[in-house]
Amino acid sequence: MSVKERILHSLLFEAIALFILMVAAKLFTSHNPGVVGGIAIVLSLLAMAWNYVYNLGFDHIFGHDRLSRKLGMRIAHGFGFEAGLLIVTIPLLMWVLQMDFWTVFVLDLGIVIFFLVYSIIYNWAYDQVRSKITTRKAVTS
Repeated sequence: MSVKERILHSLLFEAIALFILMVAAKLFTSHNPGVVGGIAIVLSLLAMAWNYVYNLGFDHIFGHDRLSRKLGMRIAHGFGFEAGLLIVTIPLLMWVLQMDFWTVFVLDLGIVIFFLVYSIIYNWAYDQVRSKITTRKAVTS
């Protein structure tokens, strides 16, 4: 993927996730959606930066043929990404929310589980759509 495409990949990932989280916060919690949104945007920016760096390294190690990646590779990819993100987000959430480690850890695990499932589905769907677009471009060229 080119730098522009990696940026598009990250922006789409975060925009869709932010939308899902904001709707879920409104429907299932009593927290102020503005506060949840502010925290989500900061976490989203951190995640986008990590997403770019992590995927660049992952592609370098495991190759650029993303369509041939099996479910096991995609699950490992998701776990690795989320583990790295936990290292940064736990201290940040503890500070912002003024909560203890274990409360934030459990909260963050819920977020990680959501993003683990979401990232596997998103990346699979993105790769499928990307393949169709690049195949269509190659045929019309």
